[in-house]
Amino acid sequence: MKRRMVLCVWRVLVVLLIWCFDLCSSAVSERESVVNVGALFTSNSAIGMSVGPAILSAIDDVNNDASILLNTNINLILLDTNCSGFLGTIEAMQLMGNNVVAALGPQSSGIAHVISHVSNELHIPLLSFATDPTLSSLQYPYFLRTTTSDYFQMQAVADLIQYFGWKELVAIFVDDDYGRNGVSVLGDALSKKRAKISYKAAFTPEASRSDIDNLLVRVNLLESRVYVVHVNPDSGLDIFRAAKRLGMMGKGYVWIATDWLPTLLDSSGTIDPEKADLLQGVIALRRYTPDSELKTRFTNRWRNMKSKRTLKFNSYALYAYDSVWLLARAIDAFLNQNGSIISFSDDPVLKDTKGSALHLSSLRIFDQGQKLLEILTATNFTGLTGDVRFDSDKNLIRPAFDILNIVGTGSRTLGYWSNYSVLSTVPPEKLYSKPINNTFNSSSNNNPPQQQQLYSVVWPGEATVKPRGWVFPNNGRPLQIAVPYRVTYPDFVTKDKGPLGARGYCIDVFEAAVELLPYPVPHRYILYGDGKRNPSFGNLVNDVAQNKYDAAVGDVTITTNRTRIVDFTQPFMESGLVVVAAVKQIKSQPWSFLMPFTWQMWAVTGVFFLFVGSVVWILEHRMNTEFRGPPRKQLITVFWFSLSTMFFAHRENTVSTLGRLVLLLWLFVVLIINSSYTASLTSILTVQQLSSRIQGIDTLRSSSDPIGIQDGSFAYNYLINEMSIAESRLRVLKSQDEYVRALQLGPAAGGVAAIVDELPYVELFLSNTKCQFSTVGRVFTKSGWGFAFQRDSPLAVDLSTAILQLSENGELQRINDKWLSREACTGQTNPIDDSRLSLKSFWGLFLICGIVCFVALTVFFCRICWQYSRYSSTPDKEVKEEERRQVDGVEESGRPAGRSSRLSGRMPSFKNLIDFVDKKEAEIKEILMRKEIPKRHQLGSSHSQGQNT
Repeated sequence: MKRRMVLCVWRVLVVLLIWCFDLCSSAVSERESVVNVGALFTSNSAIGMSVGPAILSAIDDVNNDASILLNTNINLILLDTNCSGFLGTIEAMQLMGNNVVAALGPQSSGIAHVISHVSNELHIPLLSFATDPTLSSLQYPYFLRTTTSDYFQMQAVADLIQYFGWKELVAIFVDDDYGRNGVSVLGDALSKKRAKISYKAAFTPEASRSDIDNLLVRVNLLESRVYVVHVNPDSGLDIFRAAKRLGMMGKGYVWIATDWLPTLLDSSGTIDPEKADLLQGVIALRRYTPDSELKTRFTNRWRNMKSKRTLKFNSYALYAYDSVWLLARAIDAFLNQNGSIISFSDDPVLKDTKGSALHLSSLRIFDQGQKLLEILTATNFTGLTGDVRFDSDKNLIRPAFDILNIVGTGSRTLGYWSNYSVLSTVPPEKLYSKPINNTFNSSSNNNPPQQQQLYSVVWPGEATVKPRGWVFPNNGRPLQIAVPYRVTYPDFVTKDKGPLGARGYCIDVFEAAVELLPYPVPHRYILYGDGKRNPSFGNLVNDVAQNKYDAAVGDVTITTNRTRIVDFTQPFMESGLVVVAAVKQIKSQPWSFLMPFTWQMWAVTGVFFLFVGSVVWILEHRMNTEFRGPPRKQLITVFWFSLSTMFFAHRENTVSTLGRLVLLLWLFVVLIINSSYTASLTSILTVQQLSSRIQGIDTLRSSSDPIGIQDGSFAYNYLINEMSIAESRLRVLKSQDEYVRALQLGPAAGGVAAIVDELPYVELFLSNTKCQFSTVGRVFTKSGWGFAFQRDSPLAVDLSTAILQLSENGELQRINDKWLSREACTGQTNPIDDSRLSLKSFWGLFLICGIVCFVALTVFFCRICWQYSRYSSTPDKEVKEEERRQVDGVEESGRPAGRSSRLSGRMPSFKNLIDFVDKKEAEIKEILMRKEIPKRHQLGSSHSQGQNT
């Protein structure tokens, strides 16, 4: 019995072990053995012939790699779109009905737009090679672009245009989603660089040869010679064949091709002579992939691939290979995280279509699609294209392009573009480790092209000099130039009956500048105004900005507001606002001799005369008998000596060194003052002086008098807006006669107090009126005259250079002498105040003179103190007896003894000092000499006693 129980237990244990083993085996077997992945592209296209073998090779590598997708293989379902948008859409729908967890492709942007809606509905991630920038992650969350978006490519094209300094281009593109949206992004990028697409030349994908020829004929009639070609690789060469036939591949033309051209050429390895002849000098962009060991191994492996159809591959093959590995890594992570569960469910939206002939019910929702998408966007690894990683917008990080130049039978690299360094000759991966320079940041609206670098370019026609990028159009339309029909000052510009239709200084300057240009400029002058009054120059500039005219030639002032809407040439005439007023002649006055100096100058000069005289008297008094005597005589001597130095008529001689030094410097100061006084007085008495109560713009602003303004001048708005002058004070004057009449009448009689106008007009007006009036004050604005062109017109730059050449060779001055040479008016209003000499012109001289006097007095008094200390240290017997008598006399007078004792300590010593200073120098030296004799005898006797001892 016991034995049976043991056997039963063993049987139960064996059954449990077998059940556990089967449970584990079933758990392992639950991991999907096959995962369906779709691929959709055109196998017979330039892109498909590289993408197809790369995908197949990557699938084989993944399925044979034991480190990934354990016990799971990827089953590739490959469909061909046959270059048809309709078939591509149908086959994409069939592909989605095969329970695929993800799809590779399509390459077509049109198909990608359609299939992305299906992908969103079925939650199937779409790893596409479509480059259309409007395929965004916001609209299509399950769309994941595994190559570089055309958004970055168009930024690179815009940076190239700015680097070479072109402002306009013609975009030639295929009229589909890929072409239209790419060119739209290019236009936005160019606007940030102050450039634009002047013409969009679109053609259908099925365009015939004659259609392309007609398109390029229209393009060739345009002004721009910079062409950006954004087409499909399979039909792009038809554009260059037509351009070659029409002679548009020669010198002066610029052709820039997007990445479609390298995509086509890279597959063949070398460019055959027929294609090379079409493409000489073309600049092309190619998606940049860094060199690596992985890329080298793939290149070597490509040579031995049986499925390949081309000798080499283009960049799409590398992106396709990395896309497969990206998907494989994501599926592996998904299976590990999600418990190996992959499930599909019916779409409730399609539940009512089961009876439909389209069999839409086969389209099922991938239940774990959102999870797989999150893993895909978070995956990062190093592949054939470098670092594979996505940013927040689901774009590959670090987009970059090669800049190529087609030369001979191959291409040469001009440099690189990346959104990190913009244009550079250094490969992008070498710059990623360096700090970013904001100057190069592609997000900047205005990247300085001088800080970017590219190697030299060989342009079409084997030209090495950068093409200008534009010509005057060949459609027979000349430049429409507006010319102001002036009534006042017709010497500058006005109507003419000659063939040009206009004449004047400005017209001659423009014609001379045009002759210096290296190309012809057909143009036609159109008069602006009715000839009855001056036109509004502000309206003229606005009409140019609104494309009513191509340019404005005349006396157009360059102002800040106008430069915001048009482009000006280099100024050909300096200008500025000045004030003109009626003046009267100043007659000589009885006190004209005081006018050379201001009252401050007179006061300081008089003080210094007395001060220097006093200093010289102090320095000379002890040793010069001419400066000694009774106080009255000495006071007269000081005044006489001070004033006589003005005329160098002093008769007193100076004997002291310090006195001579002070006098020498003072005579130099007097010489300068006399010379300046004489010159100023001569100018005041001999030059005609004019006076006006209006001293300039400041006094004009502070008054309430009427102000005259030339009709049509910008000064009208300037005085109101900038100078805050009431509009009611302004009077518009329409002719020179009205100028004269208004100034002569004055504000009291209905005229004006002054006229504010530009300097060239004022100079001509003063000359025509024989200097009857005059300018007051100074020019209070600085500006100039220039020719106005539409924004970003290249002609403005070339004409600026021509104007500078006219200035350098003297032609501009010759034209000025021809039209504006008049007798200049030199009189100025109230020049007396301007020519009066003030203290600020001489304070340096007075300062030096004062310092020298102070130093001389300091040395003198130091010497006095030193002598007095020797004099008072050992007084002789006569001095002591005199002092004792003075003290005794004070005590006998009956005064208090205390007071006498205090006075005896101060009064005698101060009086002795004054007496000592008043003594002659010779007497002081004699007294000091007598004091030295007893000391010498005492020293001699002491020395003798010492020897005897």
